[in-house]
Amino acid sequence: MSWNLKSTGILEVGFSGFWLVAMLLVCTSEGLNSEGQYLLELKNGLHDEVNHLGNWKSTDQTPCGWIGVDCTSDYEQVVWSLNLNSMNLSGTLSTSIGGLIHLTYLNLAYNAFTGNIPKEIGNCSKLGHLYLNNNQFSGEIPSELGELSSLESLNICNNMISGTMPEELGNLSSLVEFVAYTNNLTGPLPHSIGNLKNLKTFRSGQNGISGSIPAEISGCQSLEMLGLAQNDLGGPLPKEIGMLQNLTDLILWDNQLNGFIPKELGNCTNLETLALYGNSLGGQIPREIGNLKFLKKLYLYRNDLNGTIPREIGNLSMTTEIDFSENYLMGEIPTEFSKITGLRLLYLFQNQLTGVIPNELSSLTNLTKLDLSINYLRGPIPFGFQYLTQMLQLQLFDNSLSGGIPQGFGLYSRLWVVDFSDNHLTGRIPPHICRHANLILLNLGSNKLYGNIPTGVINCETLVQLRLVGNRLAGSFPSGLCKLVNLSAIELDQNKFSGPIPPEIVYCQKLQRLHIANNYFMSELPKEIGNLSQLVTFNVSSNMLTGKIPHEIVNCRTLQRLDLSRNNFVDSLPNELGTLLQLELLKLSENKFSGKIPAALGNLSHLTELQMGGNLFSGEIPSALGDLSSLQIAMNLSYNNLSGSIPLELGNLYLLEFLLLNNNHLSGEIPITFENLSSLLGCNFSYNDLSGPLPPIPLFQNMAINSFIGNKGLCGVPLRNCGENPSSGSVPPLKSVTTSRGRIITIVAAAVGGVSLILIVIILYLIIRPSKMVVSLQDNEISPPDSDVYFPPKEGFTFQDLVEATNNFHESYVIGSGAYGTVYKAVMDSGQTTAVKKLASNREDKSTVDHMILVLKIALMCTSMTPSDRPSMREVVLMLIESNERESSFNSSPTSDLPLKDDAS
Repeated sequence: MSWNLKSTGILEVGFSGFWLVAMLLVCTSEGLNSEGQYLLELKNGLHDEVNHLGNWKSTDQTPCGWIGVDCTSDYEQVVWSLNLNSMNLSGTLSTSIGGLIHLTYLNLAYNAFTGNIPKEIGNCSKLGHLYLNNNQFSGEIPSELGELSSLESLNICNNMISGTMPEELGNLSSLVEFVAYTNNLTGPLPHSIGNLKNLKTFRSGQNGISGSIPAEISGCQSLEMLGLAQNDLGGPLPKEIGMLQNLTDLILWDNQLNGFIPKELGNCTNLETLALYGNSLGGQIPREIGNLKFLKKLYLYRNDLNGTIPREIGNLSMTTEIDFSENYLMGEIPTEFSKITGLRLLYLFQNQLTGVIPNELSSLTNLTKLDLSINYLRGPIPFGFQYLTQMLQLQLFDNSLSGGIPQGFGLYSRLWVVDFSDNHLTGRIPPHICRHANLILLNLGSNKLYGNIPTGVINCETLVQLRLVGNRLAGSFPSGLCKLVNLSAIELDQNKFSGPIPPEIVYCQKLQRLHIANNYFMSELPKEIGNLSQLVTFNVSSNMLTGKIPHEIVNCRTLQRLDLSRNNFVDSLPNELGTLLQLELLKLSENKFSGKIPAALGNLSHLTELQMGGNLFSGEIPSALGDLSSLQIAMNLSYNNLSGSIPLELGNLYLLEFLLLNNNHLSGEIPITFENLSSLLGCNFSYNDLSGPLPPIPLFQNMAINSFIGNKGLCGVPLRNCGENPSSGSVPPLKSVTTSRGRIITIVAAAVGGVSLILIVIILYLIIRPSKMVVSLQDNEISPPDSDVYFPPKEGFTFQDLVEATNNFHESYVIGSGAYGTVYKAVMDSGQTTAVKKLASNREDKSTVDHMILVLKIALMCTSMTPSDRPSMREVVLMLIESNERESSFNSSPTSDLPLKDDAS
């Protein structure tokens, strides 16, 4: 009985406890208001790594004490502000945000929100400020945002929002600020933008917005900032922009705007910044631009502007920066620039300006940066420039300036960059140009300066780049430069420096570029060159350096360009050159290198150009050179003593454009693998011992014969047919052919010699006799029988056949020309090809006499030879043609680094 009572009591207490817990749960659930529940739902969709939202608890009656939440102070508190700025939150924004209908301020900026902007946000009708910027929102701008009639600020910049701007944005009648730059917005600007009467700031740069700027923009009467830079806007700049009287900043750079700059822009009298650069605007700079009295920054560079700079530019009394560079402006620099007393930056480079640099610019005492480069300016550098105390950057390169450099440069200003290169300046380098130890770049290249490098430059501790190329400077290598810890580039090419390269070069530890080509440096390269671990380009070409290449040079692991050409280096190449895996250019031509070409060079997988011509290399061409897969510009192995066959592997050089193997002792056939060289533009195999048919490559068939001559065994187009004997079309017994050919050549040689002697006598007679005008063949439709045309005797050819085969000796058939005549290529109906020489009549100059003497020499040479050694008639003609082409072609070095069309001639 007592047990039953106890049990009953326990059950009653249990049921009471259950109902108490249940009631508490119900009360708690009912205690958190609906806005709190919306916020908890928003939290559930987020990842709160730092637990910023840790006090958002369901046990609270309201969210008004939660982090980031602010409520009104009324009796019935409601959430009016939600600020989660910079809380390292990620995830998506829940549609529950639309339940916070009392919100006036929402800031989710600087987090990592993803997904779309929920359209339900349009339910927050009282919202005045919406900041979603600097997140990862994607998708389109919801058109429902247009329902936020109270919205004043909308910032969605630095997201991944795409699509077009909805026309509904024009319904935001209270909008003052719209910021949407750095997204993926496309399409045109909405025409409804003109409805935003209160809009002051509109920034949507760095998107893909296209179309033209709508004329309706004139409706934005309150607009102060219009920023649409880095888009795809095209069309003209609408003149209606001139109606925006309150505009202070017009930022439209890097678009595709065209047409003229409207003169109505001069009505925007409050404008402070005008940035229209990087477009395709043409025409003249409107003189109405001088009405912009408050303008501070004027950027019109990189357009297609032409005409002169308007003199009204002097009215911009408050301007501090003007950049008109990279246009087509012409005429003189207006002296009115001197009226802009606060001007700090003036860039007019890369135009077509003429005249002298106005002395009046010397009155701009606040000028810090002046760049007038790449124009047609002449005359001296204004003397007063040396007194501009604020000057930091002065660039006048690529003009036609003359006279001396004012010697006071650097005394009164902390010069940072000085570039006067590519002018006609004379005199000496100013000694105090680095007086205040601020100079980092000094470029005086391509002038006519003389004397030594001043001590003040050699000791300039801040100097990073020294470029003095192409002057008349002298003295020894300035070893003191190597004490400059910041120096990365020394360029002394094309001067008169002499003496050895000193061992002190070891101290140039940060040197990346050392160019001392075309001087008179002598002796050996110091082994200390190997300590320049950061060296990228090293050019000592065209000096008088001797000895071996120091093995230590292979320690320069960062080398990309190495040029040792045109010196007196000797001995073999170090195999270790193949370990310089960053090399892109290797020039060793015109030295006295000997031995074999190291196969290790095939390891240089980044090499684009290899120049080794004009040395004493022997042995075979390493097949490993076929591994140079990046070789593109040229492989030049000409004028050496190389022997053996051409490696099949060279056919792997798919990118190669020029291949020069001429003037060696190579034998065998030209590899059929050369069919793979689809990028080849030119090659030269002349003067070797090659034989066999030419590979059927279209390039070979269209090349000049000079690229193959000197190889008796080669055949195929453009040479003789491979089934044809080099001496004649038929193949009689060898002894008969030799004897017959010897007799013919002896007779012809004697005849040619006799005729040449007679011609020389006639020419000498004509020298003292008045000449008669000879009518050229081009002036006659049909040449007379005694026409001045010479061709080797061939059976079955008539003069009329040659006229027809050369289209009346049209210039398109010319294969060579010189002082004594023109050589034509004639292809007869039978398919035979012959060379026709049209001699110039009644010449009285030395070249004619020289040619006749050459003919006589060939004839005498032939008579002194044994019949088996005498050339055929075809070879005699080729000698004459070759002589003719040598006379008329460009006289270049046979081992020039630039492949020439007739490199072997």
